[in-house]
Amino acid sequence: MLRTTIACLLVLPIASAAAQDLPSSAFDSLRFRHIGPEGNRVNSVAGIAGDPRIYYAGAASGGVWKTTDGGTYWEPIFDEQDVQSIGWITVAPSDPNVVWVGTGEPNIRSHISLGKGVYRSTDAGRHWEFLGLEATGRVSRIAVHPDDPDIAYVAALGHSYGPQRERGIFRTRDGGQTWEHVLFVDENTGASDLVMDPNNPRILFAGMWQVEIRTWGRESGGPGSGIYMSRDGGDTW
Repeated sequence: MLRTTIACLLVLPIASAAAQDLPSSAFDSLRFRHIGPEGNRVNSVAGIAGDPRIYYAGAASGGVWKTTDGGTYWEPIFDEQDVQSIGWITVAPSDPNVVWVGTGEPNIRSHISLGKGVYRSTDAGRHWEFLGLEATGRVSRIAVHPDDPDIAYVAALGHSYGPQRERGIFRTRDGGQTWEHVLFVDENTGASDLVMDPNNPRILFAGMWQVEIRTWGRESGGPGSGIYMSRDGGDTW
């Protein structure tokens, strides 16, 4: 049940709206190439719709990196923060200056780095504000409302080394100043994923995973695991 996120970025010099009708042979000369950043597992990549030059990359224990030239140069922009294990990055769809970062790698292994909750930047990564949820341990996903950058949902897997209440789905409506724990299954079950309907932000799907890490192995799965749905923005599931 490990979640692996692979972001493949392909920029084509095609302006036609009928690009999807091209024959497969049109892509034969294209090749993938490594563009960085060097030296760490990348858990999350986020870009800006309509701008193929700007991307953010979050590393398992190497912080957040940003490129403004399509990957030719990467700048570390999270080094001054207290934690460098990144679980997820989301750029607010309605404001590309607002960047949400959830810390703690959610791809479970016995020696993984824990996080310290959620951070947000309102100036495209130049400055960061710590917004709490420190005890969540590992953030697997952040979903941001398409029209309001202050409304966000955080999927927390938990530290996973034993029972805890800081697991599940958390919601903020004020840019992270306050949080509501809108989905809690039990103290052994965390949120492994979260998606928002792109056509209706009130519809949410959450993947819940009962998991506990022990020195001699993992206990994965159980009655707490499953998929939950909300039709009212997280009020009920």
